[in-house]
Amino acid sequence: MNSAIALVLLLCFLSPHLVLSAPVGSLAEPPPAFTEAAEHAKTLVEKILKDIPAAHSAAITTEGLTLDPSAQTTNLQMMMTSLGIPPAPVLKPPSESFTLDVWVSCMSAGGRLYQGLLGVLSDRLSGLSNLHADLRDLLTHIAKMKEAAQLGDGDAADQNQSLDLASRLHGNYEVQVAAHLTLTQLRSFCHDLMRSLRASAAYRLPSSTGTH
Repeated sequence: MNSAIALVLLLCFLSPHLVLSAPVGSLAEPPPAFTEAAEHAKTLVEKILKDIPAAHSAAITTEGLTLDPSAQTTNLQMMMTSLGIPPAPVLKPPSESFTLDVWVSCMSAGGRLYQGLLGVLSDRLSGLSNLHADLRDLLTHIAKMKEAAQLGDGDAADQNQSLDLASRLHGNYEVQVAAHLTLTQLRSFCHDLMRSLRASAAYRLPSSTGTH
C-alpha cells in the first residue's frame, strides 16, 4: 500500500482518541461551494450504497460469501489480513476532536483506498466498474470540499497509489474473497460517510477559514 495512504488511514484511526485544541474566534457557515460539494458527495454515497448489493451479486459466485454481517467468519478476517486489505477508515462527524481537515482527509483516503482496490479487482471480475467510476466522482467532490474550505492538501502525495493486492491474488478463490471483503468494507465506510455528511450540515467553520 502507498505509504501516504497508510499514514492518513493511521491518522483516521488515531484521531478519535486525540484531543485537539478548539480554534479561537467566531464561527461561520461553510461557503456555498463546500455545501454544494457535500450534497453531491452525499448523493453519490447513496448511489454507491444502493449499487453495492447488485455489484456483489454480479461479481461474487462463491457460495457462503454474502453481505449478511453474521456470515463474516474468523477465516475471512484472517484472509483480509493475508490479502493486505485494511479495515474501513474511522469516520466521525467533524467536531472539536475530529477536525474538518482530518475528516476530509479521512474521506479522501478511504475513497482512494477503495477506488484502488476496485481498480485491481475490476481487471479480474465483472460488475465492479460502475462502483469504481462512482468513487472517482466522489473523490472529485471531496476535493472540491477541501478547496472550498481552504484546507491543506494533505494527500497530495497520494496520486500514484500502488496497492499490492494484485500480487496476492493467486487464484479465483482469493479474487472472490478480496472482492467480497472490499465490498463489505466499502459498505461500512459509506454508511459512516453518509452519517458524517448528514451531521456536517450543522458544522461551523472558524471565520478565518470561511469565505473572505
